[in-house]
Amino acid sequence: MDPALNLLVVGELCVDLIVLLDGDVRFGQHEQLVTSTTLTMGSSSAITACGAARLGVPTALVAVRGDDVFGRFLGEELSRRGVVEAGRVDATTPTGSSTHLSRPDGDRAILTAMGSIGAVTAADVTDEMLDGSAHLHVGSYFLQESLWADAAALFARARARGLSTSLDGNFDPAEQWDRGILAVLAEVDVFFGNEQEVAGITGIADPDAAIGHLLGIMPDGATVVFKRGADGASAVTRAGSLSARPPASAIVDTVGAGDSLAAGYLAARLRGDAPDRQLAYAVACGTASTRAAGGTAAQADAALAAELAATIAVTAP
Repeated sequence: MDPALNLLVVGELCVDLIVLLDGDVRFGQHEQLVTSTTLTMGSSSAITACGAARLGVPTALVAVRGDDVFGRFLGEELSRRGVVEAGRVDATTPTGSSTHLSRPDGDRAILTAMGSIGAVTAADVTDEMLDGSAHLHVGSYFLQESLWADAAALFARARARGLSTSLDGNFDPAEQWDRGILAVLAEVDVFFGNEQEVAGITGIADPDAAIGHLLGIMPDGATVVFKRGADGASAVTRAGSLSARPPASAIVDTVGAGDSLAAGYLAARLRGDAPDRQLAYAVACGTASTRAAGGTAAQADAALAAELAATIAVTAP
């Protein structure tokens, strides 16, 4: 295992139950037929870890799951997908779960039972884990309740040991957009966020101004990867920005697309690709993941990601 390619992901584990609807949910004791339901690997952190492993990056995940049916399913899925499970099993806590009600237009509602989702702590990440890795990534920051107090110190510890770092905030269910994230960003090399997330964190409605504010907090040379959904993504640094639109593709489900995009970006970055190819590879991986229900079923392998990335033009405004 080449230590220059090791990715250590810290975050949450949960199952996703994907319900594809033809329209809206009806209450009032109605039985309603839906297109399909799928039980699959959930959580931003785990989907990113699985995506990176699928691309050939040796990857470990530090998370907490329960000793129950959902937890055992997740343990088997991580093993099957080539991710080293480096976290712990807590028999006193149910495994977290999210039910996604997805409509044909790509919109969805997410109903999450936290369970073990916010249980990982900085103490779960040992120096030995960091020393065996080249990069630390934390996903779904606003769900990581037990990590908030020590998150900045964890990132600083990783950087002091020579790791590069990244953070994906994802949505804050409480919409408070704080939890110490600005202090953490001072130790983050790559931040992944969409328009709603960067606006919430900074309190600045204009995306360009919000991204500029984040870069002013982050270390020299940092990048904000701005996820634009169906419009692709941008990679913004203090020196400038790059943008890439996804290739045409039939979309089945967008759950986890941003997490697969993050996996692609980190894989290309660890490989030493040029910045434009990092972004193209990321958008390729995000696009591929939308071709099946759930976040992991259609994740790209290295060959497919390279094939799709070759069709993506990256532009500098």
